Amino acid sequence: MLNLDFHPTGRHFLQIPGPSPVPDRILRAMSLPTIDHRGPEFGALGLKVLAGVREIFKTRHPVIIYPASGTGAWEAALANTLSPGDHVVMYETGHFATLWSKMATRLGISSEFLAWKGSDEHLPNAPSWRRGVQADLIEERLRKDPEHRIKAVCVVHNETSTGVTSNIAAVRKAIDAARHPALLMVDTISGLASADFRHDEWGVDVTVSGSQKGLMLPPGISFNAISPRALEAMKSAKLPRAFWAWDEIVEMNESGYWPYTPNTNLLYGLSEALDMILGERLDNVFARHERWAAGVRAAVNAWGLPIQCADASVYSPVLTGVITPPGVDADALRRLIYERFDLSLGTGLGKLKGRMFRMGHLGDSNDLTLVAMVAGVEMGLKLAGVKLAGSGVQATMDHFASHAASVALQRAA
Repeated sequence: MLNLDFHPTGRHFLQIPGPSPVPDRILRAMSLPTIDHRGPEFGALGLKVLAGVREIFKTRHPVIIYPASGTGAWEAALANTLSPGDHVVMYETGHFATLWSKMATRLGISSEFLAWKGSDEHLPNAPSWRRGVQADLIEERLRKDPEHRIKAVCVVHNETSTGVTSNIAAVRKAIDAARHPALLMVDTISGLASADFRHDEWGVDVTVSGSQKGLMLPPGISFNAISPRALEAMKSAKLPRAFWAWDEIVEMNESGYWPYTPNTNLLYGLSEALDMILGERLDNVFARHERWAAGVRAAVNAWGLPIQCADASVYSPVLTGVITPPGVDADALRRLIYERFDLSLGTGLGKLKGRMFRMGHLGDSNDLTLVAMVAGVEMGLKLAGVKLAGSGVQATMDHFASHAASVALQRAA
């Protein structure tokens, strides 16, 4: 039975890869009184956040803000650009790529999965879940489609289930090399505002994201960043859409309003998050996450455990997945760590259930937060009887001590 009166001393360590810890500044902003969503004050708020999110996506084009989860934004991306029976290519990098593909099928879209075909000693049943998108496979598939039946290529930028960040610019180059008109749709739900993402420069047509990861907000806001090509595709798309329809939203957004009741207080929080992130500057934000990620990976390497992502060139700056030794139930380990140290870690999803856990390094964190996370995991591993090669805590401390944050990052903190 759930004990709703369980309030241990100190702060809970929420180190899952989203929802991420919410800064107090954002919580305070969200506590402001709710205002009239048709009044002038709200219009000013709407214009501010719409301009700010375009900077985060690095786009000059519209960004739709929905009062929904990232799953809703997945559906919006498909429903606004495609018609029943259209064929799309998706790339299997993990659990969320799989879910997006299932959604396409349920919407009446023909979905084809591409995946890495190699073998893997640690995860023989899911080898492609340890690597990023292979753009050459996409190019090869598109070249075999001279009739242009494929209407879109859908990929996940930062696969939250595995800790792999794929090269989106390479995917765009592959589509262009094949001289194919397919739209490029990208899920960067966990990557946005933590990992470098460039909607316009990388030629993305629809980018999907959410509020509860790098933007440091609670769940409840999702986004579609849309290119002119995507807006043109909307005109002939025939999948049913009403709530998700871009046209009415884009029109009303011009004056800072929405065609329905928006989530006013979450938009207050988004406004504050944008002030924090853009005030720190995106390049500094990305460098901070890369530094944190390297410090956490130093711990995993010191323990002698495999990192879920098998390709160092696509390590995620957002989370690190850890494969547990054979016979060690990762979920039992997570439960032990939660009960003993009030520390939440991400579970293995789909094909990875019970085989790995995920350590988040995003949101309202700092060096000491992550050292504490590593300490909690290390104590849990020892209590579970896992033999470790060395001290991950010492490795993380050594990394942070020898790779100090820049002066700019220290001021921003």
